[in-house]
Amino acid sequence: MKTRTIMLVAGEPSGDALGGQLIEGLKTLAPSGLRIVGVGGQRMRAAGLQSLFSIDDTSVMGLREVVPKLPRILLRMRQAANFAVKQQPDIVVLIDSPDFTHNVAKRIRKLAPDLKLVDYVAPQVWASRPKRAAQMAAYFDHVLCLLPFEVPFFANAGLAATFVGHPVIERAPAPGVGAAFRARHRISADEKVLVLLPGSRLSEIRFLWPVFRAAVERTQAATGPLRVVIPTVPTVAARVRQLAAEWGSSVLLTEDQQDKFGAFEAADVALAASGTVATELALAATPMVIGYRVGQVTAAIARRYIKVPYITLVNLILKREAIPEFVQEECTAENLSAELIKLLTNPSARIAQVTASAEAIKALGHGDEKPSVRAARAVLKLLDEPRKKTAPKGAS
Repeated sequence: MKTRTIMLVAGEPSGDALGGQLIEGLKTLAPSGLRIVGVGGQRMRAAGLQSLFSIDDTSVMGLREVVPKLPRILLRMRQAANFAVKQQPDIVVLIDSPDFTHNVAKRIRKLAPDLKLVDYVAPQVWASRPKRAAQMAAYFDHVLCLLPFEVPFFANAGLAATFVGHPVIERAPAPGVGAAFRARHRISADEKVLVLLPGSRLSEIRFLWPVFRAAVERTQAATGPLRVVIPTVPTVAARVRQLAAEWGSSVLLTEDQQDKFGAFEAADVALAASGTVATELALAATPMVIGYRVGQVTAAIARRYIKVPYITLVNLILKREAIPEFVQEECTAENLSAELIKLLTNPSARIAQVTASAEAIKALGHGDEKPSVRAARAVLKLLDEPRKKTAPKGAS
């Protein structure tokens, strides 16, 4: 049997997690005859990928953080694209982080126009810059969508798409992992646990850590002692460890992915940065408060384009604020702590949020076939199909 080559490219931890799951899905459906190459992080390497370079260089967000690293980021874009041109894989799957992966795709399309390019996790163009969907049709052949309403959106822009489900639903913690986490770390059953998740990028840590710490301290002053658990990722672990040591509070820091879900289930409440982790918390039925801040320039630009009323996926799906979220100027210690205190002291508020989260998670495909397997099947199907060289909608 001919060995076929699949190239995967991820640029930050969230994409690395998706890429790791996709590799496992590909192994399940095609245990032999595949060669997987490209760019990824710890999760993709653990699944068997030999990465071209570390994603530490590309996992940045915000103008202030990107500008100093721009020469290195551009170098990494060129390296990834040139690798694709040299290797001539049967298909290239670019995962999440559109600021990085889409530029890689554009360069590949220019240098090797016959290569088949797939976008896994489309940017939320329905939330901002809808015209970008038609632009994507110029350099992508197909999009693997996490949300069902994205498929007709891209189809109307002239770009074929497949709904594969949201990979986060595969990360549901096994029953009992919360109790095991408490036992392993000698946390008693009556001790209140707060999971703190200040982000997976250094820029997020810089903006969110001070306000998150202040919010936790205000909450403790009102509710009594809390055991603070901070699951983190390798890209920011050293900085988080330093900040936690400076805090001097009773903080437990963990970098283990399985430990993370044990912490989620063990927690009474969570304070988290906006992102995939909010959906993971919903999957674990953990009541939460979401906060997010970026630099003022980045925020001013974002406000010109973002058209959706919420930043948390659960709220977007339900079309209401089931999970309290505070962005930019509203992301204050006072606002965050007020909601944390409510969740810790009001059983009705906890039940209402957990019930709403379960409804949203079901809409993402919970209970159906694993999204990573569906995504892998879509990739393998595209692998066997000839590339359709159709012009994007509106092209001359």
